Amino acid sequence: MDILRKLKNNQRRIGLTGGIASGKTTITNYIREHKNIPILDADNLSRELIKPNTYGYKKILEYFGNQIIDNKKNTEKAINRKLLRNIIFKHPKSKEWIEKLLHPLVKEKMIEECTRYMNNQTIVMVIPLLFEAKFEDICTEIWLVECPIEIQKQRLIKRDKISEKEAYESINLQLSFEEKRKFSDIILDNSDNQNKWIKTIRELL
Repeated sequence: MDILRKLKNNQRRIGLTGGIASGKTTITNYIREHKNIPILDADNLSRELIKPNTYGYKKILEYFGNQIIDNKKNTEKAINRKLLRNIIFKHPKSKEWIEKLLHPLVKEKMIEECTRYMNNQTIVMVIPLLFEAKFEDICTEIWLVECPIEIQKQRLIKRDKISEKEAYESINLQLSFEEKRKFSDIILDNSDNQNKWIKTIRELL
């Protein structure tokens, strides 16, 4: 059966997306604190799908070998996600392979999670790669976080302790804001202060 048939048609499913370090977590935390709405996070689901002994974990080890095992956690032989990110960042073919593996798995898991909240009229799904991974069809509307590249860059440098060059490269791996804007319903302006997007959220939720 088509997994999309599991979705409740009259449910409001908001897909929240935006570029890396654009402020999605801050906005998600605000919604979690002020609104009684379930929040599903694609990144959290992705982590679950590559835990030891899962299907995703086994396939990744088959492809990359033991080089991606976190040696600091030998007891559970967990994947070193930072090392994995570094590898796929430098090797486009590896990036393409892992996206083909994980994106459908995450999407199916996200749909399963939606069905758990079938009685909730509204849910928010935080999906960083919503457009890149083609999650549009499970959303009833898409909210895009707007943030200038310079602010993204500074946040990335501070958060991940990387160089300016690496920060720009990480940002440029994703679709540009201009491209994402074309397919989004709501823009949450996170360019200067929080008042703009807070006002928008209060009006819409």
